[in-house]
Amino acid sequence: MAQLPDAGYTPTADDLASIDAWFADYDAAAARRDVEAMADRAVFPLNLVSDNEAGDAATAQWDRRQFIETMTYVMGDGSEDIGFESVRTPVFLSAAMAVVFTDSTMTAQGATQRLRYADILVRQGGKWAFQTMIQGGWGDNLR
Repeated sequence: MAQLPDAGYTPTADDLASIDAWFADYDAAAARRDVEAMADRAVFPLNLVSDNEAGDAATAQWDRRQFIETMTYVMGDGSEDIGFESVRTPVFLSAAMAVVFTDSTMTAQGATQRLRYADILVRQGGKWAFQTMIQGGWGDNLR
């Protein structure tokens, strides 16, 4: 049997703070519905993983244009207040790769919805960017 690599990377306090800061910045852009700023925080092609109504996995790769078009449609015009409360759990694979699990509560028009998703973030040139988005229920909308 081959020897497995040591995957015991322990993030530093700075690593954890940098992930928190990245999400605070991204969440602020999302709250403003600034889809261009959201796209600035991604590595393209962006991988998407979901499932569809048939219960099958669905995947796609989006370029920047597809991300902006789809997220502009999904985010709406900003005429309604949307609030998020999120608890994030980053799992570092190395100093440059983290899988971040998010449990979130979204409130819009007085209705509350629970969300669970994961993002794969990569660090390039000292900056984090998301490269893969994973969330159930969107597979029929991926193209």
